[in-house]
Amino acid sequence: MKRFLIVLILASIVLLGYAFMREDLDRFNPFMSKEYVYVEINEDPKEDNGRYKYRLTGTNEEGTSKRVTFTTSSILEEGTYVKVLAKGAYTQYWEFVEESEMIKN
Repeated sequence: MKRFLIVLILASIVLLGYAFMREDLDRFNPFMSKEYVYVEINEDPKEDNGRYKYRLTGTNEEGTSKRVTFTTSSILEEGTYVKVLAKGAYTQYWEFVEESEMIKN
């Protein structure tokens, strides 16, 4: 019984750690590859410590839908197109792109 309790506590710590530190874990995971995800700004951001956090669904270069999260220092205009370099939940950088560069689903 004592061993089961210890295993349960350790499993809970690992799962909670992953839930709260997913971005950091994905950033340093050598088995995860980076990919470009193309998104259109179509939602209002959430304020996050003086920055604006966008959590949007876009399309990668293979045409698969991916959810990405990134922050900006100002609110982006709705309809703006953005290319995000993502590695799992971690976003390395983002840049504005033209509509002609967007990958359609």
